[in-house]
Amino acid sequence: MWRDIKWQTVVVSCVQLIFVGISGIMLQQVLMQGMQVTQIGGWPAPYGITLVADVLSALMLLTTSIAGLAVFMFSHVALDKSRKKFGFFPLFLLLQMGVSGVCLTGDIFNLYVWFEVLLICSFALIALGSKKSQLEGALKYVTINFIASGLLLTGVGVVYALYGALNLAELALLVRSEHVNAELLALPGIFFLTGFGIKAAIFPLFFWLPASYHTPPIAVSAFVAGIVSKIGIYTLLRLYSLIFSVEGDYAQPLLLLLSGLTMVVGVVGAAAQVDFRKILSFHIISQIGYMLMGIAIYTPLAVAGSIFFVIHNMLVKTNLFLVSGVVARRHRSFSLTRLGGVYLKHPTLSFLFLISALSLAGLPPLSGFWGKLMLAKGGFQAGNYILVATSLCVSLVTLLSMTKIWNEVFWKPRPKRLKQSTHETMGTYTLYFPVFFLLVFILILGVFADPVIQVCKIAAQEVFHSEIYINAVLKDKRP
Repeated sequence: MWRDIKWQTVVVSCVQLIFVGISGIMLQQVLMQGMQVTQIGGWPAPYGITLVADVLSALMLLTTSIAGLAVFMFSHVALDKSRKKFGFFPLFLLLQMGVSGVCLTGDIFNLYVWFEVLLICSFALIALGSKKSQLEGALKYVTINFIASGLLLTGVGVVYALYGALNLAELALLVRSEHVNAELLALPGIFFLTGFGIKAAIFPLFFWLPASYHTPPIAVSAFVAGIVSKIGIYTLLRLYSLIFSVEGDYAQPLLLLLSGLTMVVGVVGAAAQVDFRKILSFHIISQIGYMLMGIAIYTPLAVAGSIFFVIHNMLVKTNLFLVSGVVARRHRSFSLTRLGGVYLKHPTLSFLFLISALSLAGLPPLSGFWGKLMLAKGGFQAGNYILVATSLCVSLVTLLSMTKIWNEVFWKPRPKRLKQSTHETMGTYTLYFPVFFLLVFILILGVFADPVIQVCKIAAQEVFHSEIYINAVLKDKRP
């Protein structure tokens, strides 16, 4: 079906719907029955390849599948035929396979492998189309992530040299043994923190992200920006709960400092931009700081807040990129100086942007407010007052930058020197549907936040009680 776009569309439609359904069933199953473990090929852990689904990984996969379905609906209308013919849909599915592998793997080497699958597909999608700006962005993306992959592989090698194991549950058991020198973990911990810090765009390793994410078509950048960097945060949470220790002599102060700097630098960079997509790209960095904040504080409430914030941001950030794509399709520009008057001509689109933007800024009762409230309460309980104050100030600046987009794109009159756009096409109206689709879930997260918060608290409890993970994977293999 390589060149048959119609059949590819049918296949991807079915796969995306099945993915959403299976992810929902998986979440229900882990909530009702506990962790689900599969030993590939019947080889028992720790000798074979293990796949593990807990509440955290099931939440990540369900959110990814929902965002993926929305991006597919958007790309079906917005993406040009040449990119569809040259592999967009297969790469899009392979990218989600990589995300699924990262979330479900129970093996530290396969974690690296699945991350490489994810990044290779991201690189191919960013470069797809071969425009000069795309190739430049893709080159920066692949170069820095190539370095990060080398650091991760080195970290895997050091861990194996120290403990002779790669299974996450077995490693978690070994590092807690009285006969093991846990101080040696600091070396591979630095490798993993740096490697996944690059992939998650943590300060000061973020510079590749705003140089890459604004170059591809919106159908690509919406999914890559909305999902991939959050997978880096998921991986840090997984590793620092099972193998490494956040509460060590160096780790917690370092993570607290990095989270605050990531928030501040990201939001300051966003405030300085005059391009719709670049503002959103810099805000990814700022929001990563909030997610890292929960890991750095490392209390059950803070970790639950970080998990909730990841889910919220995956949906909101994807939706904001899709809105920017609809605006650009109508007015042929992402530049704030060349846009204006959208509110008068397209009030529905303006409403869709406004709700998502206010949710990103954290205004109550929208979803961003609940995530930030949980992080702030966790920070106060842990005595991290400076970091909480920083997060609140960053929220205010985020609101100001969203107001900047609103004033420049939607509220002000369109510059008279620019030629007015032609009449609205049916294809552009069709693009509203995936934005509406995601907005429904964003509103559910805000208005009916309590059930989701309770699920996030269950996920946080599983993170803190690593013996649940160890027992589920190793079962009777424990010494």
